[in-house]
Amino acid sequence: MALINYASREINCKLVFYGTGLGGKTTNLEYIFKQLAPGIRGEMISLATETERTLFFDFLPLDLGSVQGFKTKFSLYTVPGQVEYNASRKLILNGVDGIVFVADSQVEKMAENIESLRNMEENLAEYGLTLDSVPFVLQYNKRDMPNVSSFEELEAALNQRGVPSFEAVAVEGSGVFATLKAISKSVLNRLS
Repeated sequence: MALINYASREINCKLVFYGTGLGGKTTNLEYIFKQLAPGIRGEMISLATETERTLFFDFLPLDLGSVQGFKTKFSLYTVPGQVEYNASRKLILNGVDGIVFVADSQVEKMAENIESLRNMEENLAEYGLTLDSVPFVLQYNKRDMPNVSSFEELEAALNQRGVPSFEAVAVEGSGVFATLKAISKSVLNRLS
């Protein structure tokens, strides 16, 4: 839930990037971090294992300036993609204001995408939340890979709610800011 401090006129929102292991969640945050001026972003905190997978979370605070007289800040987190870290995944969703589900477009990753989406819904339920109660967008990442599901196949399998969805190649930045803009706008619209 967004923290609104009327005394300091600040709004702090939490965005979580959720998805499969090695699907591109951390790559999204790394690209955002590299593209934004230091005055807009904070330091990126990333905890990784020897295999370069995120073990706990990535965190990137963003200052998006003033919205209706309130200084607006977004904190971006990723969850570990591996199911064995489900306790961390669940903990990171606590207090979430918006979710970007990063799906790996490769054909062989479809079952993992579906499992991760289901896992996310179960973890949200632990906090009394559903995907209908939290702003949510989909990002179909790795569109540059040779063996990817079509956009239509991804939509049919993952987007039953008809939420905004974006094709992306996060390593190149394609679709990264469109995704971030859509989830940020959805969160801010929910607050007003």
